[in-house]
Amino acid sequence: MYRVSRYRPLLLTLLVMIGGTLLAALVAGRYAQQRALAAESAQVQRQLDLYAQTLQQRIDRFRTLPEVLALDPDLQQAVRQPLNDAERHRLNLKLQQANNVTSASTLTLIDRHGVAVAASNWDQPTTNVGEDYSYRPYFQQAMATGSGRFYGTGMTTAVPGYFLSQAIHDANGAVLGVIAIKIELRALEQEWLQSTDIVLASDAHDVVFLANGDAWRYRLLRPLAPAERSEMLATRQYADRSLQPLRARTLDVLSDGGRMVRLEQPSLPRPMLWQTYTLTDPQWKLHLLHDAGASAAVGRSTALAAGGIWLALCFLSLFVQQRRRLASHRQRSRRELEAVLQQHAQELRTAQDGVLQAAQQADSGLSRSLAHLPQGVVVIDSEQKLVAWNARYLELFRFPPDLIRVGRPIEEAFRYNARRGLLGPGPVDEAIERRLNHLRSGRPHMRESEKDDGTVLEIRGNPLPDGGFVTSYADITAYKNTARELRSLADALEHRVAERTRDLDEARREAERANRYKTRFVASAVHDLLQPLNAARMFVSVLRGKLSGDARELSEHVDAALAAQDSILNSLLDISRLESGTLQTHVRAFALSPLLETLAREFGIAAEGRGLQLDWVDTRAVVVSDEALLRRILQNFLSNALRYTPRGRVLIGCRRVGDQLRIEVHDQGPGIPESLQGEIFEEFRRLDDGVDQERGAGLGLAIVERIGRLLGHRISLRSTLGRGSVFAVTVAMGDAADIPAPAAVPIAAPEPGDDSPLRRCRVWSIDDDPRVCAATRALLERWGCSVELADGPQAALEIASALNVPQLLLLDVRMGQWHGPDLYEELCTLWRARPPVILVTAERDDALRAQAMENGWGFLSKPVRPPALRALMTQLLVRHREAR
Repeated sequence: MYRVSRYRPLLLTLLVMIGGTLLAALVAGRYAQQRALAAESAQVQRQLDLYAQTLQQRIDRFRTLPEVLALDPDLQQAVRQPLNDAERHRLNLKLQQANNVTSASTLTLIDRHGVAVAASNWDQPTTNVGEDYSYRPYFQQAMATGSGRFYGTGMTTAVPGYFLSQAIHDANGAVLGVIAIKIELRALEQEWLQSTDIVLASDAHDVVFLANGDAWRYRLLRPLAPAERSEMLATRQYADRSLQPLRARTLDVLSDGGRMVRLEQPSLPRPMLWQTYTLTDPQWKLHLLHDAGASAAVGRSTALAAGGIWLALCFLSLFVQQRRRLASHRQRSRRELEAVLQQHAQELRTAQDGVLQAAQQADSGLSRSLAHLPQGVVVIDSEQKLVAWNARYLELFRFPPDLIRVGRPIEEAFRYNARRGLLGPGPVDEAIERRLNHLRSGRPHMRESEKDDGTVLEIRGNPLPDGGFVTSYADITAYKNTARELRSLADALEHRVAERTRDLDEARREAERANRYKTRFVASAVHDLLQPLNAARMFVSVLRGKLSGDARELSEHVDAALAAQDSILNSLLDISRLESGTLQTHVRAFALSPLLETLAREFGIAAEGRGLQLDWVDTRAVVVSDEALLRRILQNFLSNALRYTPRGRVLIGCRRVGDQLRIEVHDQGPGIPESLQGEIFEEFRRLDDGVDQERGAGLGLAIVERIGRLLGHRISLRSTLGRGSVFAVTVAMGDAADIPAPAAVPIAAPEPGDDSPLRRCRVWSIDDDPRVCAATRALLERWGCSVELADGPQAALEIASALNVPQLLLLDVRMGQWHGPDLYEELCTLWRARPPVILVTAERDDALRAQAMENGWGFLSKPVRPPALRALMTQLLVRHREAR
């Protein structure tokens, strides 16, 4: 019971805080949600008004057309008596011309028996001519009342539309026939597709006949009565359409007539705001279903804010209460401390009185009252003669027995200590006189003194009321030794910390040096490996152009193998750059849809070649990332999906997760065991169930993991054995206003022909690898170029002059002691001209690429793809000619 009563205030405080937070959040959230919902409902009502006006205007545009056509003499004559073929043809052409002018769907002339005499679609396979429309309500209404209105599916065209009809009378007012016009409203549905809301139109039977989604069309908003169902079957209003119910459960009714509903069929995940607008002519209803998630979000945000404010107020109240309690405690503690100090002061005064009394009564044998003190104490009178002392004083200074006597001058004790060196260096008389003058002045003092044996004394002196002086000597040697040991230990720790810090710095610098060396080694190795690979791909390209049949197919396999080797080397180089931190990123906002479309188009061809289906879901999202590196991540995802999916489909799309976007690639492969899902992101780790001829090197996902870490993107994986896997990357969403203006699209290079810029173009190729030079010469000559030089830098410098300036220069970058851009400047000096140049290099240097872009040079990475080289050469030649 005591424990419960002890914690009762705390439990009550917690109950008030938690209960108040929940109540404030509930009330504020509910109020804010209702306000936001009312505002959204008003906005939806205004939107419905606009949709209703658009629909009404479209119908009113054609409303008078049947009345005008009913007065046409030719139409009256046509329904008055039978027509021959020539008259029928002329009448069909007239209706067709009228239909083209008015942009209606069809115009049909019907006689009094309900048979179509002529129609604007007379020349179509689904012509209305000759059809019987006597059962149609718009014909029956026009025959009975003079005009008719009806929405239904065309029996011959199977296209739904709104029919307007007008009776044709003779001079006596007798009905001769009916002219009917059909208006298609599919254009309205196309306009409604631009809205994120669901827009529906229902007829007098509450059948949805217009909608901006196929799942909502031809739905029943309420059950049909037997008479209504019989009428619809008799008039064949919606032909053979199956009318499914639209099931919705009402959650709440708003003050303006709107409803909050939960859609069950078709099913929607969140509650919707349903508003309805009733038209008078025709008797239709427009419905708009709006996602009320924003108002719910406002309610949640307001609830959180209200709960936070309530908690802040509670904490503020507790803080103020605690401050008051602390202030009260301080006052009480101050009073208690003052009482303790007064008590100690009284005790000190009592002790001092005892010392003085002992000093004054020392000649009476009462000096033994000092014996209980742990300090050495000596008392002198106003004439600086000994009055009293204790045994500790004699023990500390080891005075001889006959030296310390009552009435003996203290000067003799000082002189004895001076002879033993206890008064420090310097003349003895000066040291004694200095101490005597200090005693005569009567000022309190405190100092420390160290004896030859290492003993440290704390000396305190205080004057007596009658002019005497009392001095105490306390042994503080143990305290001083402990302080020195602590200082020594602190110095040793600081020294060890400094040594460890130096060791760690040295280890870090060594690791950085090793990493830089590894990066340079990998870059150099890849550069040297790409040189012969570049030559091989060029030779294969030349060879493929000269072969046919099986030999050409074999050369394509060789080129594919070289491309795979190129991919492995580039992957190794990318991993090296990612680990060393030298890979530069260019993070910006960009639209995701073009990137997904490009990837879907590129990998769609590969998917078709494997008998797979690649689908993608378009999006209007804007993301913030490095577009090139994000493209690399998604390329690896798609490559793995196609490689490990033997049959079925692959899907790429995205999902919004808060203020981020998760881009996912789904496949129908064998799945990945949970025990291997962490290992596949390591280098050279791959599964054994991919297509044999398509097995990769196991570097793609390792690159993905490092790029994700570099960009701060989360890489995730979900997989189910036997069903497939989902690889995903999560990126931040951006604002469309932050997207930079698109760069100019480069001019595509035409195929080399008689009018190609490459034909008879004088080209120099400079490379320090003879195999690359030979391959480049063969490839360029096949394109019709005149290769005047294909050699190293020294040969180029020897023959360069103003008389043999090439039209285009292909230049390697790293050629022994020569650097490509520097060599180009020397050649331009010899040529006295600056022809266009393309840097062809195995270097992956962003600074070099930026230099080429700044100077207007071309830039290609080895191994070179012949189509890319041909396109860039053509573009530079065309640009150079236009500049001149």
